[in-house]
Amino acid sequence: MSSGESTSDIVVATYRALCKHGYAEVTMEDIAAETDKSKSTLHYHYDSKHDLLVSFFDDLLESFTERLDAVEGDTAHDRLWNLIDTVLFPPDDDAPDRGFQTAVLELKAQGPYDEAFRQHLQAHDRTLREHVENHLAAGVENGEFRADLDVEASADFLVTVFNGAHVRSVAVGRSVDEARETLRTHIDSMIVADEGGQ
Repeated sequence: MSSGESTSDIVVATYRALCKHGYAEVTMEDIAAETDKSKSTLHYHYDSKHDLLVSFFDDLLESFTERLDAVEGDTAHDRLWNLIDTVLFPPDDDAPDRGFQTAVLELKAQGPYDEAFRQHLQAHDRTLREHVENHLAAGVENGEFRADLDVEASADFLVTVFNGAHVRSVAVGRSVDEARETLRTHIDSMIVADEGGQ
């Protein structure tokens, strides 16, 4: 088995272990139990659970970026909406387990205290914001969105709503569908130009 295959197996095992045990409780033994590897094999690749989790979330960022890059649409408005659905509603085969969503929320709570996790969260935030900005800027350039639109501020607002929708979904069980409808109202009334709106 190649190093790449071994690492991929560990990524899958980490996901499964986080779903079952959560961020705070998961151990190297838990992760090893989801593979045919021993704990010592995991330590061959990673010095600690922390290092393994940092690598795992780097892998998640790469996968997330690929999904954002693959967003398509005939217009900037369409691409923006497809991005929103990509962020709020992952495909069924990529939809995160509830336990995993809780683990990610636990991870985010470590951001103020853990530099490695904070850097990951910043990279995730920056990647999402840049993709949103690109779609908004394209819409302004081609006349779909208002010429006076503050692209950076609008992108920052949308990313804040995405993050809030996910946190509320996990923490209090509020459906992300409601956030999506709020975004629709915001985009249609405040961003999309009357002559190009939908």
